Amino acid sequence: MPALLAIAALILTAVSVGSWLQYTEREANDTVHAVGSQAADRVDVEAVVQGVDAAARELDLRVRVTPRGAFGEEAGTAPVADLGLQTSTATLDDLTFPAHERLAPKNVQVALTGGSISDYPFDSYETDIEFWAVLGGEQVPVRMHFSNNATLFAASTTSSGSGPEAVVALRLSRSASLLVFAVFMMAVMWALAASVLLGAWYLTSRGEGLVWPALAWMAATLFALAAFRNTAPGTPPIGCVLDWFAFLWAETVIALCLITVVTTGVRSALRAALRTDGPSAVQHPGRGS
Repeated sequence: MPALLAIAALILTAVSVGSWLQYTEREANDTVHAVGSQAADRVDVEAVVQGVDAAARELDLRVRVTPRGAFGEEAGTAPVADLGLQTSTATLDDLTFPAHERLAPKNVQVALTGGSISDYPFDSYETDIEFWAVLGGEQVPVRMHFSNNATLFAASTTSSGSGPEAVVALRLSRSASLLVFAVFMMAVMWALAASVLLGAWYLTSRGEGLVWPALAWMAATLFALAAFRNTAPGTPPIGCVLDWFAFLWAETVIALCLITVVTTGVRSALRAALRTDGPSAVQHPGRGS
């Protein structure tokens, strides 16, 4: 009974911690950061991160523009004059919207600086997201609403700049759930390698010979570990921190253990065969005489 109560308490604690982490991560992703002018006549820009390509160091930003007050018509669905939305140097394209035409969301690519995907899962990146608007040839105030929909990354923002433009300094790092899963993967890899190492020590120290179920388990673990590594979220490349901290060494330990067990088992089997065949080989001439 005490053991069952301890297990139940452990499960309850784990579920509680997991629920708290999930809630805080969801709240962070649902947070909308507002920066820029609060004038009645302005251009609102809703910028939402849709995804991050860490290998290419780019993020996909969906931009929705709404002119407010005297700058918009039809409840802000169209500008009263030609509207140009200029961006920072990190953003690959500026945006233009013809006058009196319905505004549609557009996706733009933003370059990331700093960090390297080889640091996965501890990699982080930075960039600046900046918008300033020109309506009918004149600069007008801008207010930006920024949020993050990239589930594999957490975003932290710092507003900067002054005047009619809206500027956000953005830092992207791996989400808490991804970090937990990646650390769990590394722990599992080392645990499997230690299990195979203990099994190999037992077989070789006892001189068990070729134990085929044990060899099948070791070989299956060797290949299953590679498949398990490929389930890492974000498809990290070979040679990242995950590999050098756990995967490559675990694979090396398992492979060496498998080779050692086979070699020792073959030697033990050959010695046993010689002991079994030796007396028969000596008695055989006597039976013939």
